[in-house]
Parts: sequence; C-alpha cells; structure tokens
Amino acid sequence: MKVSMKSIFSSSLFGVAAVVLTSSMLGGCASPSTAVGMTPAAIKTTNKHAQSVSLTVGGGKETSATGKSQISDAAFADAISNAITSSKVFSSVIKGSGGDTVLTVTIFNIDQPSFGFSFTVKMEAGWTLKRADTGAVIWQESVKSEHTATTSDAFAGIERLRLATEGAAKNNIAEALRKISALDF
Repeated sequence: MKVSMKSIFSSSLFGVAAVVLTSSMLGGCASPSTAVGMTPAAIKTTNKHAQSVSLTVGGGKETSATGKSQISDAAFADAISNAITSSKVFSSVIKGSGGDTVLTVTIFNIDQPSFGFSFTVKMEAGWTLKRADTGAVIWQESVKSEHTATTSDAFAGIERLRLATEGAAKNNIAEALRKISALDF
C-alpha cells in the first residue's frame, strides 16, 4: 500500500484544525448562569395578587470550572424573586417562611448540547403554589421552556451555552408567572 506524505499531512492538518476549532468554540472556563441573565425584562400579567409569597427553589446545580454552565438554586431564586417584584404578580416576596402563599419551584431537567454553532437548551421545572395557612394547592404545573443562542450572540461556545441556559430559565420564569397571574384565588 502506497501512502503519500501529502495525504498524511493533509489528513493530519485537517484533524488538528478540527481540534483547534472545536476547542476555540468550547474553550474557556464555564461560568454559572446569573440571576440578571435569567430575569425576564417584562411579563405579560393578567392579575396582580394582593398576597405575599414565600419562595423555595430546588434542583439546581453549582457550575464547575470544567463543566457546563449550570443554574444554582440561589441564582434561580433571585431571578424569580426579581421577576415577581418587577411584575408585581404578588404584593411582595418574603425570604424564608411567612408569606400568605408558598411558591415551590424545582428544576427537573436541563438539556444542554455539547457541540454546535447554535445551542438550544431545553428546561423543565415544576411549579407549585400553595396557601400558607392550609397547605392547599392553588396551582401546580410542569413548565417547559427553551432558548437558542447562536454565534451572533457569542462566538465562544462556553458563553453561548450560558446564554442559552439563562434564556431557557428566563422563558420558564416568564411563562410560569404569566400563568400564575391568570389565576383567581
């Protein structure tokens, strides 16, 4: 079998170029999703509830420097709290216990791609609103959302993934609070 040096060099060069391109697209240290990046700018509301709400968030993960951008419980709780305050869906957000209603949000799943020029992140979170005095469930739903970030949003893959993750969380919060604002209780 006769192999030319030119073909070996071409295939090696192609392989190195692919690795360099992939590294530049994904390279860098992962940064966590931020509350600011996850907070919706405006939420279309139907009702503004006079009750206060206490908030509990679970299911989030901390971001490791070598892993993918994650959503921490604290950052997601801050984003939800900021969105409730700015939209006035409830009269106030109470830290800890003591509100008229209790909102519990649990992140079930975040589906993140590993490669690509466009990153679409899909998210699912369970939202439960209860009366604080009786524990009766007012509303409960699994809210699904997604967001796509492209190279026009950020060239670096690690940043593009964070933006897509924040966008999916932002859309999840906006949709859930829109639904809660439509409730009569």
